[in-house]
Amino acid sequence: MKEKGLTGFFESFLDKEPLFVNKSILQANYTPDSILHRDSHIKQVASILAPCLKLEKSSNLFVYGKTGTGKTLTVKYTTARIKQVALEKKIPVKIIYINCKLKKIADTEYRLIAQLAREFGKAVPATGLPTDEIYKAFFSALDNEKQMVILILDEVDQLVQKTGSDLLYNLTRINEELEKTQLSIIGISNDLNFVDTLDPRVKSSLSEEELVFPPYNAVQIQSILRQRVKDAFKQGTIVPGVIEKCAAFAAREHGDARRALELIRVAGELAERSNSRKVFIKHIDCAEEVIERDRVVDIVVTQPKQFQATLYSIITLCENSKDNILTGSVYDLYLDLCKRTGLRPLTQRRVSDVIGELDMLGIINAKVISKGRYGRTREITMAVPMTTIPKIRKLLESALMLG
Repeated sequence: MKEKGLTGFFESFLDKEPLFVNKSILQANYTPDSILHRDSHIKQVASILAPCLKLEKSSNLFVYGKTGTGKTLTVKYTTARIKQVALEKKIPVKIIYINCKLKKIADTEYRLIAQLAREFGKAVPATGLPTDEIYKAFFSALDNEKQMVILILDEVDQLVQKTGSDLLYNLTRINEELEKTQLSIIGISNDLNFVDTLDPRVKSSLSEEELVFPPYNAVQIQSILRQRVKDAFKQGTIVPGVIEKCAAFAAREHGDARRALELIRVAGELAERSNSRKVFIKHIDCAEEVIERDRVVDIVVTQPKQFQATLYSIITLCENSKDNILTGSVYDLYLDLCKRTGLRPLTQRRVSDVIGELDMLGIINAKVISKGRYGRTREITMAVPMTTIPKIRKLLESALMLG
């Protein structure tokens, strides 16, 4: 596009009547004034944390459930109300939220403790101090005055995966080192099995109270969408059937309300780009394809080489064979690929585990079938849109340095 043409494009874009009134309402980090379908969970979190308003340590709480089930939303909503009451009544309660998935904040023990020290006004270098020194700096800053602290560790499983259990153990035992301050921890995880993988010492300390968030059903997701769409879009923009289709997609994805909100937001953006004055069902279908492609691409580029080699083997077989793809065939091609790329091959059992992980991520379908006295195997098909596969193949070829 020529410069003048590009300038004209941007000028006409500014002249367009937008479909959105406030797009941020559809973002994952937006907290609405009321949380639908989570009344009992809000009450439970509130009753567990309420003692902090009397400067009594509340129990540590472990919250878990699948993505998009309202865990973080409920915790943030409830702790925001606690903070509001504490400010009004001049009660020294401090609430700290850390997303453990963020790099440069929670990817090492040092960085997380340094970040916590900064939350209490202690200037510490980004690197360089011995670990025990950074802990001392944090402890002295934390215990500087009488107060109650609630530390929210979102995606806490990511923290343990990166740093091990020791950091979490140190945090759960921190009150033994403090005189003026008391610390309560809320751990949030999408991994339903995470707590079972913890060191028993950490498990008993972190999980003094546990709260499970079930997936939303399609009807609940519809009401959540209607609540947000009312203020996010101009009135009359969403045609009948769009919210229902969006909720059906999300309910199929294990009741993920976050996914539904992303879907309707992207559909609105696609409608705007095509100069449509309304969001139609066709825009939801296109948004689903865009989001799925982006999700799969993100997963593929961040996985280890062995994961990538296994997926590349599956894609190659699926493209070149009309027969059903079985685990044994994948492993044979995988071994050949390891020779070509210089990778050290995994055992067949471990590759079978990787296939199981790919299935869990929704990139493939791996149906277990019995072969009688020959044991069991998996029958494999691709689960992503066919239009996405060439892009995935290209990314994998680049990552594995295949000519």
